[in-house]
Order: sequence, then structure tokens, then C-alpha cells
Amino acid sequence: MNIRLCTETFADKKPASFENYVKYGGYKAWREILSNKTSKSSIVEKIKNSGLRGKGGAGFLTGLKWSFIPLENNQKYLVCNSDESEPGTCKDRDILRYNPHSIIEGMLIASYAIGASVAYNYLRGEFIDEQKRVFDSALKKAYEENLVGKDIQSSGISIDVFSLIGAGAYIVGEETAMLESIEGKRGMPRIKPPFPAIKGLFGKPTIINNTETLASVPKIMRSEAGWYKSIGIGESEGIKMFCMSGHINKPGNYEVPLGTPFEKLLNMSGGVLDKRSLKAVIPGGSSVPVVKGEDMMKVNMDYESISSVGSMLGSGGVIVMDETTCMVSVLQRISRFYYAESCGQCTPCREGTGWLYKMLTNILQGKGTIDDLDQLNRIAYQIEGHCICALGDAAAMPVRSFLKHFWQEFEYFVDKKQSMVL
Repeated sequence: MNIRLCTETFADKKPASFENYVKYGGYKAWREILSNKTSKSSIVEKIKNSGLRGKGGAGFLTGLKWSFIPLENNQKYLVCNSDESEPGTCKDRDILRYNPHSIIEGMLIASYAIGASVAYNYLRGEFIDEQKRVFDSALKKAYEENLVGKDIQSSGISIDVFSLIGAGAYIVGEETAMLESIEGKRGMPRIKPPFPAIKGLFGKPTIINNTETLASVPKIMRSEAGWYKSIGIGESEGIKMFCMSGHINKPGNYEVPLGTPFEKLLNMSGGVLDKRSLKAVIPGGSSVPVVKGEDMMKVNMDYESISSVGSMLGSGGVIVMDETTCMVSVLQRISRFYYAESCGQCTPCREGTGWLYKMLTNILQGKGTIDDLDQLNRIAYQIEGHCICALGDAAAMPVRSFLKHFWQEFEYFVDKKQSMVL
């Protein structure tokens, strides 16, 4: 099934242009909403009934999230989370690059549906060059076409959209830390409740959605009811972009229906490099548990199937590892990342990530003991579920899963002071 949602403009000569987007039906849904004065509740219901789930990692139903916004007529905000920072994930940057108008239209529809008059697109610090430049150019054109701003298309509806750039901190990908950053504060997660839908940006009700999620909204809105839900499998309706990286022949982004067999996705990306054996896969970005290669070949790319092998679909960042991979070295690099990116607010995360990284480094340097392996597990369990945000969990879950599935390899490294695969 060759269906394009967020990527339908990608192959064109000028993919990011306004004219190109309009050619694919762009802004049709938004214009119809403006001219028909479509009720906000009907938009929320259509998105809810479509089965569209958040594509940033959590997989929460988008329409249900929108419905949490209070109905009172007061100031509300929408935030697009374009702070794509999960290792292994590289889809949102391509949507910003090649289909920016879909994000803008999605932000406008979402803002209207929740009653927000101001929307922000928060871009990762590393996107300051190409992605922000392309998005800002598209936004300027949308303003010129009177699709954004004051009294849009003489409808009496006013919505302003702004883009802003972060400083490249992983932690601001967490929605409340992002709100703190937008407010000009240090990006540190807030204690919840209250949740952003009740008390968010500047203390006002706020909805935060991922870039891919919002870019999916326009085509869903201009399609017949049930179209999006008809794609996919089981409770995993619709389409998802998967970022294929690692030991494969054709790394890149692949947009496929949810429920596509992993084996098929692997073949689409050229198969394992040099026809070597598949050893392991991280299916949803570096923060989710690793899966053995033989188990991964039996599952489909959907929430339920990935869960059945003890992992998560996450952000869709699929990291493929072949038989030459040293799992001890991989885990040490992952742990180094989370140690460096911890904001330090929570003691279990601040201290625990440091201990994980230092102990794994000791093992790689030939200084580890068998007791260290048990200690790594204990530290991971003490971190998981004991922090304000999910960064602690993101640091702990890889450790526990790597040890669970590749204990023998870690034990060998401790005993022989060298990697099993060398």
C-alpha cells in the first residue's frame, strides 16, 4: 500500500513551495473551515474518530488530547513540538524541510479547534539553518495569502503563528520543559498535575503536539470520515514515518501503514548491510528497550505488536544492528547521552545516569566485575518511575533490556576484558 501523508510533496522539484502544497490539496481543509464556520467540536470529533495518535513517542489519541482543553472563552495556546532530539529519529526535520505548509495548516486547524489564537512552532537548536529558514519562508507566504494572522480570509478568525529556536537541549523535548523554555526560563520539566491542557504556556490552557502529528491533520480533515482509520491494523490506525538507520543499505525515512511487518520495512531500506546477520533492533528511538533480531523479524510495526516483544514504537526511530555490533559499547554510548542530557532536577536521574555511564565505561576499560552487572540493573530500577519526567525512564530502560537480552556478552566482556564480537 503506497500511501503518502506527510511525505506526499517530498519528491517534487520545489517540495516546500506554497504552489506545490496547494497542488496536493493544501489549505483546502482550512479554507473550508473558515468559509463554513465549521464547529470546533466537529473538528475535534473527526480527529478523535480518525484514530490519529501522537507521533512523537507517547502515542496518545490526538483528538482526545484536544478535548481536554476547557471550553471557556479565554486565552489558549497551541505548541508544535519540533524539538526532534531522540537519537535515531530524523523524520520531523524532513517534514520541516520538504512539507512545511502541512505543519502550518495543521497548526491552524488545531488552534481553531481548541480555541487558541496564538501558536508556536518550537524548533530544535540544530535546525536554525535549513529547517527554520524553510519553515519561516513558508509561514511568511501563508501570511501573505491571508491564511494566517488577523481576520483570516475575512472570516473574523485571527490566529498568529510564530517559530522559535531552542538551544539544542534534549530535555526541552519534554512538553513542560518546552513551555518553560518558550517563557524564557531554563528548560526543566514541571511537576504534573496540573497538566498543560489546564495550566500550560504562561499559565493558560495549552496543547502540545508533535510535528508529524500536526502535519497529518490537514489530509485527514479533507478526506472522508473513516479514511485514516481504515489504514493500519487493530488499535494502531493510520500511517507512520519510520526513521531507518544503523547497519542497513538504504537509511532514511519511510512512511508506511501501521502494522507493516518489520521484515518488509527492513527490505524497503535495503536489508542488513553487506548481507550480515541481524543481531538487534531498537524500534522506537534510543530510549526504548532493545529487541533481539530474531524476535523483531516476527513482529509488525504497530503499537501492540512491538509491545508484545517488550519494547515500544516510540518516535519511530529504528536503529538496526548487525552481528558485528558490540552491545556493551552501544549501551555505553547511549548511557553517555542521557547522562549528558539530564537536566539535574531529579536526584535519581542526575546521580543515576552518571553511575550508569561510569560503570559501563569501567567495563569497557576492562575494570568491571560481575557484581557491576547486577548493580547496573539495581540502579536502573531505582531511576525508573522516580523522576518528574520520562528522561530517567529513557536512561534506565535500555540498560535493563540490553542486560536482559545480551547478558552473556556483558559477562564475557567482564571476564575476558574484551568484546565478544572482536
